[in-house]
Amino acid sequence: MIVNYTELIKNVKGTSVQKPLSGTLSGHAAGEPFDKHVYDEIKKQFPKNTFRQYEYLNDLYTQNSEVIGYAAREKLFKSPSVHFLLARGKDVTNKWNTDNLFDEKQNDTADILVVKDDFYEIIDTKTRNISKSAQPPNIISAFKLAQVCAKMLDNKEFNDFTINYFEVDWELVADKLICTDAHVACLFKAKPENLYINWAAAMQIQFHVCDLDQSFKGTMEQWTRAYLKHFVAQVYKRSEYMINEFAKPFEKYII
Repeated sequence: MIVNYTELIKNVKGTSVQKPLSGTLSGHAAGEPFDKHVYDEIKKQFPKNTFRQYEYLNDLYTQNSEVIGYAAREKLFKSPSVHFLLARGKDVTNKWNTDNLFDEKQNDTADILVVKDDFYEIIDTKTRNISKSAQPPNIISAFKLAQVCAKMLDNKEFNDFTINYFEVDWELVADKLICTDAHVACLFKAKPENLYINWAAAMQIQFHVCDLDQSFKGTMEQWTRAYLKHFVAQVYKRSEYMINEFAKPFEKYII
């Protein structure tokens, strides 16, 4: 890890952000102010190394403005796995120029990106209203994670990036959201076989950061293989359920 999370938690706990003007206290509207707050705190630690994902891409392509087109810009990344996680699609990348910069997208892999010595620390900020019991949030597409694991194995790259999740627990006091606690967890320290895939929610892995076990002791290569074993097993289990539940009852009508 690059970021000092002990210091970050200390600096975030007890702080507050303004209640969203829209009045809603769910989802993106509640999370965005804390996300920006966490970003500002990390940027204090690493002012020249901390980016939003779109900022990093704009900066990288601007510094290499002579490199044009998706295929050429792909080579600006030393790691194919990092490129897969961070780059935008072919069409928009081909159209990128200094007069047509990228904007932030809600589905970017990284809320915050810290880049140092060719190592990428991808940070996703999650928020939780402690006054309510809620379903764990969407974390990352299980399929996307399987794809990047395959790329890591194909290219034998296990030391180029990590994915960390930072949870801000908050409660509403008057017109402010106050951070009561904060938690950090590394995706690659969780036991892959314990990751829950919600197939009904676009194949999203879901968990509360504070509840994610951090007991995996193997290497990154071992983690990727263990995750792919878990993912494939869950796919077969899901497909068997779908066939039995939604196909077999109607087969007699189409024979």
